[in-house]
Amino acid sequence: MDHTPPPFFKRGPAPLVRLFFFASLSLALLVIDARFRYVDGLRSWLALAAYPMQRAATWPIDVATSLGNYFSTQASLIAENERLRAQLLASVQDAQRYQELQSEAGEMRRMLGATEKAPVLAMPAEVLYLSRDPYAHRIFIDRGSVQGVRAGSPVADDTGVIGQVTRVHPLLSEVSLITNPDQATPVQVVRNGLRAIAFGGGASGMLELRLRASTAPTPRGSPSPRWCGSSATRSTASPASSASRRRASSAAATCSS
Repeated sequence: MDHTPPPFFKRGPAPLVRLFFFASLSLALLVIDARFRYVDGLRSWLALAAYPMQRAATWPIDVATSLGNYFSTQASLIAENERLRAQLLASVQDAQRYQELQSEAGEMRRMLGATEKAPVLAMPAEVLYLSRDPYAHRIFIDRGSVQGVRAGSPVADDTGVIGQVTRVHPLLSEVSLITNPDQATPVQVVRNGLRAIAFGGGASGMLELRLRASTAPTPRGSPSPRWCGSSATRSTASPASSASRRRASSAAATCSS
């Protein structure tokens, strides 16, 4: 007499065997993706397919932000208008000095027979949302490979470099902020030409200068180090610390050279 259970009660492989199989499969996919980049194309297509859902998920926040900006008090608008006027006057003077220095530099290059520098191509971009991991120090912007953004492009605002594009999708890009502990940024102190590598300090929001001469002085009060890459960008947000990360619903920028 056959005592085997009916097909409805068949359990298949043991749970431990299935756990080992799927864990091995996940580990193999991680190694393949890290070594051979086979999953980049699939990731780009998945990001493109999920883009409408991401925009729909952030739509209530965008509407609330727009309403809050619309009902701003008149006093704050007047104060901001005065501040922007003063900043505009200072920017006009800086622009005039920059044009004069640029003309002198061009004349010196012609006298020395040096080649002209390539123009910097920049584009404005908006911060869509922050990374789900609060310790990753990453943001996502609304510019991708369709707009000409490339991996490795620097990202900056009106105060300086805030990060670098580390992953590009068709309609959006992932930016690693300079406070990311895994992010290395080449910088230079303008006053004395000191070059170094700045590493992010994580939650502290500080930067650590490494790979520089031990005898090279960096006195307190020196101008902020500037980006030593081949491109620069402009934007209106500086999420380089935990406080500014909370303000990252305004704008950032990327560039392609």
